[in-house]
Amino acid sequence: METVLERIAKNFEAKTLRHKSRNKSLRLYQRLYNLLKDSIINNDIPGDTVLPATRILADALELSRSTVNRAYELLRLEGYIDSYKGSGHVVRQIHQDILPPKKEGREEGRYPELSETGQSFLKNVSLINSTDDKSIAFRPGLPPLDIFPVKDWKNLSNLYWRYIKSSALSYSPSSGIDQLKRNIANYINLSRNIKCDPRQIFIVSGSLQSLYLVGNTVLNTGDSVIMENPTFPNVHSIFRSLRANIQAVGIDEQGLSLEQLRTLKPDRTKLLHCTPSCHYPSGVRMSVERRKALLEWASENETFIIENDYEHEVHNYRDQSPSLFSLDKEERVIYLSTFNRLLHPSIRLGYMVVPLYLLDAVEALLKHSHRFVPPSVQVVMNQFIEKHHLHNHVKKVIEVAEEREQLFVKTFEEAFQGKVRLHHNTIRSLHILAEIPPGRDDRDVVNAFARHNIIVHSYSKCFTSEPKKQGFIMGYSSVRAPIIRKKVQQMARLYHSSFS
Repeated sequence: METVLERIAKNFEAKTLRHKSRNKSLRLYQRLYNLLKDSIINNDIPGDTVLPATRILADALELSRSTVNRAYELLRLEGYIDSYKGSGHVVRQIHQDILPPKKEGREEGRYPELSETGQSFLKNVSLINSTDDKSIAFRPGLPPLDIFPVKDWKNLSNLYWRYIKSSALSYSPSSGIDQLKRNIANYINLSRNIKCDPRQIFIVSGSLQSLYLVGNTVLNTGDSVIMENPTFPNVHSIFRSLRANIQAVGIDEQGLSLEQLRTLKPDRTKLLHCTPSCHYPSGVRMSVERRKALLEWASENETFIIENDYEHEVHNYRDQSPSLFSLDKEERVIYLSTFNRLLHPSIRLGYMVVPLYLLDAVEALLKHSHRFVPPSVQVVMNQFIEKHHLHNHVKKVIEVAEEREQLFVKTFEEAFQGKVRLHHNTIRSLHILAEIPPGRDDRDVVNAFARHNIIVHSYSKCFTSEPKKQGFIMGYSSVRAPIIRKKVQQMARLYHSSFS
């Protein structure tokens, strides 16, 4: 008859623990604990069974004795085994009250229904996790991650933790630490001619949090939000989730179309979202005349404008254009930007500048509904700016992006042989748009590429209304030269074999 030790050794050999765990991030003692616990719950190791001594089990499984000891201790603490001097470890008779609850199907009427807002978010916001380390090429929205000055950031972070005082570990201001807000105020004054009181600046995790805060501060259900068509899919998702009425306005050679804008009924229009420096995804820059006309329209219709100045360091590096905020005389512009697209997305650090009229309301909402960017990240970012690391990094990003864009465009046009129309950026950007011929569904193209670890975004998903153009949006700046050549050629082969 098979002994307990033989049964455990057979089922839980060290090779299984090391290589076949469903969660490889768990330590060995946690894996052993999980496997033993499951066997006890499933009655594979019945109650009153004496478990092997720690030394014997450790030898059998080729583990350290301390690993087995820790696993046994966890089982004891959770009531699965008892420990007796002289008798070792004995499996307890398992009662239902210590077993994990069974997951039963939800019965109608037993639980409260989701709120209308909850249902709206569930309907409009994608829950698909877009993170995959294997799929950097050609994901839009990524800067050149390989040139980020990790050593400089690490040194600043180490200094912060080395000299931190206990008082600094308390709660930080909800709108952000004052030093960083002052430095950002100086930064955007120099780069975007934005003159503001640092109190008007809110430190956020990114542009989506800014939009959520602004939307909840300004909008009632059924209020209208005007946005460019096409635009970022996440922008119309967030406003649809807030149950706003979306009104789409097309783009012409000068940016958001005034002709179309003036045909809309302004009733209950609270917000207009736009990307004047570099329209997403077409790359069109809004002319100065159009910006001034847009501000006049906002004044006449008592509307706020959200100026989404994503990647402004890149867009305006060689050819400056005035921000809408700098032209605004009536405090109608809410300015958004982020460091996530310049440094790296995992930093989760952006900022917005709000009119004084909205300051208290936004701060109240932020304080009671959101967690804040960690103070440690804010302090390190503040030092990163003060010690000119940010200034130096921007120059490197531009240099690397220009080199990679030239290579990408050349390789793409050679590989695709004119079968796909590439939009040549007149304004420097970290993405590029390709249009495919009518009659094809860009979602099929995007999915085909994704199966080969090439990530691009659907152009048609950027449109809020028909007709929707077809194509795909690519980011090139995060991809090194050899991979650009390899992946573009692979992309072209896939396209020619399936869609030409």
